[in-house]
This record gives sequence, structure tokens and C-alpha cells, in this order.
Amino acid sequence: MEVLLIENVINLGVRGDVVNVKDGYARNFLLPRKKALPVTAGNKRQIELEKERAQKLRAKEMAEAQDLKNRLEAVSLAVTKKAGENGHLFGSVTNADVAEMLKAKGFEVEKQAISLPHVKELGSFVVEIRLYTGVHAKLSLEVTALAAE
Repeated sequence: MEVLLIENVINLGVRGDVVNVKDGYARNFLLPRKKALPVTAGNKRQIELEKERAQKLRAKEMAEAQDLKNRLEAVSLAVTKKAGENGHLFGSVTNADVAEMLKAKGFEVEKQAISLPHVKELGSFVVEIRLYTGVHAKLSLEVTALAAE
């Protein structure tokens, strides 16, 4: 089934793209959540208008994403966690933790957009954040041990 994307869908496409997906995915996910429109002869004109609007919006979003990337890459994060004698953490640092740290610094980032390695020990790590198609910010995360009481 051919559909026109109304919103950006991760691993499928960006707003304004006409993509071919399986019928069930379109009927059960994309169409009910208003993320896409079916491509039919009746809505060809609406699709053309949507494509034009999407191109203008895409350029604006790309500029905003580049600006956010520049601001994010100037930030470095530090977290203190309880750790054992050999440097292994009791627990781990997750993308939800990183999203909370960024929120505290004034950045609204979805946790699904944050990609980081499995952090189970002390040290420095690189966090990658997908801001937009082709725009990824990389920032550093420093994990230190909680001081013993």
C-alpha cells in the first residue's frame, strides 16, 4: 500500500515522502495515528499540496536541528553512580537518565532518540542523539563513582 507520510516516522521516512508499506502496518499503525494518508486518485491534489508544505517545513526543521546540534555538542554530561571496588556500577546509565540530565540543562530530547553504549562501568562515553534525518549530535558523558560515606 502506498501512503504519504504526514509525520516523520523513524526507519521509514520523513514528512512528505510517499512510501510503500505493508497493508497491515498502514491500516493498524500509520493511518489510525494520523502519521500517513493513503495514496488514491481522489487525494492526489492534497498529496501535492502536502509535499510542497512538507518541503518548506523540512528546510525549517533541518535548520532548527542544526542549531540544536551546535548547542548540544557544547554540553558535556557528568553522572555520579554507586560503584563497586573494581569500577563496575550497581545498575547502569540508560538513555532515560541521559534524557533527564539534558532536561535539567534545558534541552527537551526524547529518550528514543538517544543512543549510547551499554554503560556498566566508570569512565568516559560518547552519547549520540538523532535530532533529524542525517543530523546527529555527539556529546560526552563522564561516569564517576559516588564517594564512600
